[in-house]
Amino acid sequence: MKGDSNEQALLKALASNDSKAAETIYKDNFNMVLAFILNNNGTYDEARDIFQEAMITLYQKAKSETFVLTSQIKTYVYSVCRRLWLKRLQQIGKTGTGIENFESIAVEDDLEIHERKNAELGIMDRALNSLGEPCKSLLEAFYIERKSMDQIASSFGYTNADNAKNQKYKCLMRLKKLFFSQYNIGE
Repeated sequence: MKGDSNEQALLKALASNDSKAAETIYKDNFNMVLAFILNNNGTYDEARDIFQEAMITLYQKAKSETFVLTSQIKTYVYSVCRRLWLKRLQQIGKTGTGIENFESIAVEDDLEIHERKNAELGIMDRALNSLGEPCKSLLEAFYIERKSMDQIASSFGYTNADNAKNQKYKCLMRLKKLFFSQYNIGE
């Protein structure tokens, strides 16, 4: 896959001390980590520290000849940052700042969850792309562009919002059928 080879090339560049690789990983992932830490009682400086620790971990892993990345870089970085932040929150909780009953999740479990979600999103993307027109555009207009039923009726030439709503429902049912025909529940 093209994405996998790009990620492997990025890891190799990081392992060989390529500052552009580190910069790319930073640009692609820091805001995600920042949002997570800010939403979980952290500050910008703490997010920077945690992200730096994760980059060091990724760099050390990338330099190892035995390391095989089995997920996207963003999934790995997020999981490491999440684990480090949860660990820090536990340490703070032990000193009595009010974090109690906190359950730690292993990075491997977190990676598995993210990989499964990425796989499901891939299946949904394929199902949406195979849906065809006008259903694809109609669903995108409603769910992504957040257009109202009146706007959709006007854009797509339906006589009123109720007709557009009925068509959206039919398209959604077709998408659901396509998704579940590709989705193997047993895995």
